[in-house]
Amino acid sequence: MNLGILSQTSEAAAASLDPSALPPAFVEGLYIHIPFCFHKCHYCDFYSITRQTPERMARFVDLVLQEARAWTTHPPQIGPQTIFFGGGTPSLLPLPDMQRLIAGLREIFDLSAVNEWTIECNPATVSGDYLSMLRESGVDRLSFGAQSFDPSELATLERHHAPSDVNHSIALARSAGFERLNVDLIYAIPNQDLASWSSSLESAIALGTEHLSCYGLTYEHNTPMAVKKRLGVIRAADDDLELEMLHHTRRRLREAGFEAYEISNYSHPDQECRHNLLYWNGGNYLGLGPAAASHVEGHRWKNRPHLGEWENAIRDDYLPATEVEHLTSSQRASELIMLQLRLSRGVDLNDVAKLSGLDPLPHHEATLQRLANLKLINLHDDHFHLTERGIDVADAIAAEFV
Repeated sequence: MNLGILSQTSEAAAASLDPSALPPAFVEGLYIHIPFCFHKCHYCDFYSITRQTPERMARFVDLVLQEARAWTTHPPQIGPQTIFFGGGTPSLLPLPDMQRLIAGLREIFDLSAVNEWTIECNPATVSGDYLSMLRESGVDRLSFGAQSFDPSELATLERHHAPSDVNHSIALARSAGFERLNVDLIYAIPNQDLASWSSSLESAIALGTEHLSCYGLTYEHNTPMAVKKRLGVIRAADDDLELEMLHHTRRRLREAGFEAYEISNYSHPDQECRHNLLYWNGGNYLGLGPAAASHVEGHRWKNRPHLGEWENAIRDDYLPATEVEHLTSSQRASELIMLQLRLSRGVDLNDVAKLSGLDPLPHHEATLQRLANLKLINLHDDHFHLTERGIDVADAIAAEFV
């Protein structure tokens, strides 16, 4: 396959990207987007589709491997240190197809340096045999979408699993040999109070996983939950209550031995998600599959978020790229600051200058001093990080650097 530039007459063309013109950089992250779901949750804005046949899922694996193979002929050197399968529901892919996908990637890329391989799983879609196959195939980290341990809150989110499924899945994963597990939780769900959130948090802590991700519910444009909110069917949690939930989460997880290494992510020592740290530190990564995002040294694009269009492009030897951006030094510096700002260690201005080619201090010195005077950041020469007060308004602070 020869990944060409999408013809501007093609229906799928929104922008063009010439892979051969990308810098000969080392790409240390690999992301595979597996879009299949048995149900679309009402808050989810990630690209996913339901009711797919086994034949189409098998064909999907063939095309992902075809897309992967094409990247071995272009300048970026794909040598993953971290791999992440997201979705959708990756664990919905039939066992033989998942096994074939993993084996195929091993044949195409040099995976000898991989130090973390994560796959997202729905608690209602895993079995002991499936998890054993994943572990034996080299996957060493799983992420389970629990979201809540309250049945009424799961119903509000349109999650089709029971709280007991999470406990069962964690037990199966441990039996299969997994030593690195994450559980996702959502707070500020409509009608949720602090006591209910605290109860879900305690249930998650009791699972004994090495990592927890705790996100405030966001109403993404045109998701069913956003529509319900606009129509007055549901009411969003008050801002003060959401902040109270965030403060309780940080305090309680600190007591339980978790470090808040990123605004929404908590881990035991040395158990951070290395793949996500690659994103937040502005690293290079390649995304395969529909809607998957990629970044190589300031060149950024996404695959078309449509399975049929992505299938047709790969079959016809086209790179199904859209939202193509070639960031200027100033744009990349601003983006790096906004990304690193989410990390507890904060922003290393020397690191930003090295990666972007632009010293950000002359451009942002007045802003940094003002934020420091407001006690929203701690500023130390070439480094700054959010204070606890700054975490409460992190998005507004990030906007200061656009």
